[in-house]
Amino acid sequence: MKKFVLIALCAMMILPGCGTMTKTGSGSLIGGGAGAAVGAGLGALIGKDGKGAAIGAAIGTAVGAGTGALIGKKMDKKAAELAALENAQVETVEDANGLEAIKVTFDSGILFDFNKSTLSAASKKDLKDFADKMADLPDTDITILGHTDNIGTAAANEKVSQNRADAVAKYLKSVGIAGTRMTAEGRSFNEPVADNSTEAGRAQNRRVEIYITANENMIKAAEAGELK
Repeated sequence: MKKFVLIALCAMMILPGCGTMTKTGSGSLIGGGAGAAVGAGLGALIGKDGKGAAIGAAIGTAVGAGTGALIGKKMDKKAAELAALENAQVETVEDANGLEAIKVTFDSGILFDFNKSTLSAASKKDLKDFADKMADLPDTDITILGHTDNIGTAAANEKVSQNRADAVAKYLKSVGIAGTRMTAEGRSFNEPVADNSTEAGRAQNRRVEIYITANENMIKAAEAGELK
């Protein structure tokens, strides 16, 4: 099975947990299409402390291999399109149903100024481009997670991570993504992807992640062989 592989895009201007990073970067995606869920992808949904949760609403029944392959093919195509986004990392992961999903990561410094939760003009363009590319894939749910490094109090980091996730969700709604499709949650510093004891690690931990998962309508269409 071929796999998409995440390429790290690390910003190097280091500031505290609610801080910013460099304002440069480009979209990235490496690898071929999977056509089914990526087995190693679940690790992307779980924090290093084990407190992370699988993404997507579990449907409660097993999903067949044929259904997974059809959804995987659809997600592969969309992931390749999203890789053209400026300032984003794109990879395929596994959702709560064991199906292929898409993870899009923006570093917080691209989206927000230091200690702020107001989107910059440049970041609004990036998110508008994301919304436009999602217009032809309405049968998906979108989960937006805000993350920080561990500098500052838990309460402060919880607040800024939630405010930033909410800001992204609010803007995406304003440019055409239905609010009923979206869930926004601040994860504070509880799910680091790098070592918070180093400046470079803290920079990677300040991020906003957007997960795209198949909803029940897409799963039913795939089960019926109607997903194109």
